[in-house]
Amino acid sequence: MEIEKILEMFLYAVPALITGMIAYYFFKEHTKNEDGRRRYLLHKDMKVTAMPIRLQAYERMALFLERITPSKLLIRISPNTSNKEDYERLLISSIEQEFEHNLSQQIYLSDECWNIITAAKNATIQLIRKAGLLQKTKTANKLREVILQEMLEKRAPSDAALSFIKKEVGELW
Repeated sequence: MEIEKILEMFLYAVPALITGMIAYYFFKEHTKNEDGRRRYLLHKDMKVTAMPIRLQAYERMALFLERITPSKLLIRISPNTSNKEDYERLLISSIEQEFEHNLSQQIYLSDECWNIITAAKNATIQLIRKAGLLQKTKTANKLREVILQEMLEKRAPSDAALSFIKKEVGELW
């Protein structure tokens, strides 16, 4: 008799346990789906909000690259004296100031893009230093000529970085 009561209680409990497990599974899946939906909506809203800021960062870095293009840099910054070392320092200082002014933009750019921009800046500085080390470069105006001649023969380092920025912005759409 006792075994029958235990068996009877067990038979009543099994459907309740199965129903409870199914309900738990469905609520768990529902909660998981709702969590995913909320994350998606939050991510979507963040994209809408962040996109203009990211585009502005790309624009500022494109402007930076244009400003440090040697031919444009030499036109914008004329020598104060005929001393080539002073002019070389003035050019490099201008590039460094521009870079520091835009340093915060790196948080909106990909690491690869930022590294390419930094490499372009460093290559431009190296180009100016190399031109300053040449024996034929004795005055500031001669330094300008040598750098401009170099730009006629080769592409500016900032051109490659600018192309990369355009490609990366194109991929945002």
